[in-house]
Amino acid sequence: MWEVRARPERMGDLLSWVCDTALPEVEVLPMHVSSEVYASTDHRVVVIAKWRGDPVALPEPPAHLVARPPHSWDFAPVDR
Repeated sequence: MWEVRARPERMGDLLSWVCDTALPEVEVLPMHVSSEVYASTDHRVVVIAKWRGDPVALPEPPAHLVARPPHSWDFAPVDR
């Protein structure tokens, strides 16, 4: 999971960068399974990407689009 807060006036630009630049760089990799993008009303963008094996980090977003650097967490499925 990858999460970043956009500068309020740059939310649309950040979403475009995620969808048109960042994700295409990783979605072509053979171990990538799928990605989902979410946006919140408080200017956050979240990407949940599924991988076979170790995940690949998204590229760093342009600094002028973000209010703070992105955070990421790796999760593994749980059998229940």
